[in-house]
Amino acid sequence: MTLAPHHDGSALYVSDLAPSLGDVVTVRLRVPQGYGPLAAVRTRSNPDHEPEWTDAVRLGSADGWDWWEAPVTVRNPRHGYRWLLVHEDGPDGLQGTVEWLNQTGIHRLETLDAEDFALVAYPAPPSWLSDAVMYQVFPDRFARSAQADTHPTPEWAIAATWDTPVDPVMPGRSQQFYGGDLDGITEKLDHLVSLGVNLLYLTPIFPAASNHRYDASSFDRVDPLLGGDEAYVRLVEAAHDRGIRVIGDLTSNHSGDRHEWFQAALGNPGAPEEEFYYFTDDANTEYVSWLGTPTLPKFNWASDELRRRFIDGPDSVVAKWLKPPYNADGWRIDVANMTGRLGEVDLNAEVRQLLRRSMLDINPDTILLGESTNDAASDLQGDGWHGAMTYPSFTRPLWGWLSEPTGTPHLTAEGVEKTEPWFFGQPIGGIPRYTARQFADAVVRFTGGIPWRVRVGNMQPLDTHDTGRFATNAAPGTIPLAVGLMLTMPGLPVVFAGDEFGLTGADGEASRTPIPWGTETEPTTAERLALYRELIALRHAHPALATGGLRWVHVDDETVLFVRESREETILVLATTGGVDAEISADELPRAAEAVARFGDATLAVADDGSVLLSADGPAFAVWSLPGVVVPAPTSPRDAVEVSRGVVDADDPKPAAEVESR
Repeated sequence: MTLAPHHDGSALYVSDLAPSLGDVVTVRLRVPQGYGPLAAVRTRSNPDHEPEWTDAVRLGSADGWDWWEAPVTVRNPRHGYRWLLVHEDGPDGLQGTVEWLNQTGIHRLETLDAEDFALVAYPAPPSWLSDAVMYQVFPDRFARSAQADTHPTPEWAIAATWDTPVDPVMPGRSQQFYGGDLDGITEKLDHLVSLGVNLLYLTPIFPAASNHRYDASSFDRVDPLLGGDEAYVRLVEAAHDRGIRVIGDLTSNHSGDRHEWFQAALGNPGAPEEEFYYFTDDANTEYVSWLGTPTLPKFNWASDELRRRFIDGPDSVVAKWLKPPYNADGWRIDVANMTGRLGEVDLNAEVRQLLRRSMLDINPDTILLGESTNDAASDLQGDGWHGAMTYPSFTRPLWGWLSEPTGTPHLTAEGVEKTEPWFFGQPIGGIPRYTARQFADAVVRFTGGIPWRVRVGNMQPLDTHDTGRFATNAAPGTIPLAVGLMLTMPGLPVVFAGDEFGLTGADGEASRTPIPWGTETEPTTAERLALYRELIALRHAHPALATGGLRWVHVDDETVLFVRESREETILVLATTGGVDAEISADELPRAAEAVARFGDATLAVADDGSVLLSADGPAFAVWSLPGVVVPAPTSPRDAVEVSRGVVDADDPKPAAEVESR
């Protein structure tokens, strides 16, 4: 790759990641020495949709890079900015090249506001989010306590023993019932501790008429089949004692058709709850539902009373489970992308902002994540969700790169066999074939419109309860690459319970296999568990993997090489399918001679000229730690003051206005 100017939203380049409106934030740009020469470096913001410019000043040079710095005043809650680089005029007075740097890279054409870097003045997420490694549990399939045997099988359920194969066809798809419960999860918390995860995400725990419980009949109590409210309190307390936080799952788009609110309004015109839903006839017997599924009637968020009961204030459903004695640490919101949206109606922003405000009032140390499984950028601007469960910015392109050319067939809910492998419900004939370069391009494309602070809160799974399991179609030798990338790229790593056991599943139902407890010492399972433990420990041991910036160093059709950088350390990450034999310039990886191998089987050598030689047989995943990034300081106290005002070049104290007036 050609060495290019770089900036991202991390603390290495941004002086304040949680500014308030009116604050002046210092942003920094690093430019390869010899790039240009540059006549001017500026920032361009767009407050109130009117451009605003600030001049940058050069701080100095370090390790082959020139560093520039500029002030940006935060004038909007989501304040976008980009860099402008003006090159010196060419021979015969030809105008110098003009370049723009935004979150998608360096461009010679003017760029979109939507892809600007962004400062976010909404309240910041709790600091613990950046250190979290999430573990997702589907309660019916995780573990059964002895108490579970005392629960009668509900009338809707098809009883199954723990070793019964999952039935992917209706009605078993939603009604097959294994009887996992919350006390069973509590009894297995030490397994989570041994993995190193510290955030437990439970799919819904409210009473319902399905194994997935997304069709809640109440939000005011825990399903007795899971042990009731008392079991939930025991689980959260035991998790907290082990340093594990717990978040729940709410359906803000719909309830179940057995829900007490819906039942109060069904066939009962004039009931207070009538306004909670979209009834389409005078008798209140016909209604709008999620994707036409009659068991999931859609909420109408124009109702103030629905807002009061569900999400607004200390007596709401959202608040109840965050307060004692339950003390949950946040929520993942199901179908967040469709919440409050129907045709010409769009109340999504109002709902997510009200959710966030209520949670801040109850406990500002909680997190709010929204499910938005496709392009989520327009909803992820920091006003509501701290991050999202979303697939196009990591999960889908990872599958495209690291899966087998031909995958596993699957059955539809209706029992129809599909010969092509499942791929996130997309009717494209199976899993697309991506190169490593296309993987990196997809990551850049689908994160380019999301502020950095929100991007690092996005859930980053290999798979979830709604998808097939990655291992089902993984190409030979690629599991370490997939797990490693999940844990080293910016974002919230997510382990779906069972991945660490090597479970497979062709689609989102077949992936909900009961956990095979007792197999931990079997060689294949033990090897997979060891991989997860080692890579999760690596993430915890190196803070740059949680909070450092991201800079791509080398990308080709089979390999990605990137660094996560901070002032304290640099982490170099290599993932290759076909092997790599690359020479990287000394300026790309300064002080590589001090690299320490942390994971994997690859070779890093430094040539006499300082260039870095990397080689590995594929597939391979490797990690090294290097010294942190050196940022030059202004040369004098006076310069420090003037630089903060955007007035002078620290090496050449000439007013920036002189550059502009050339």
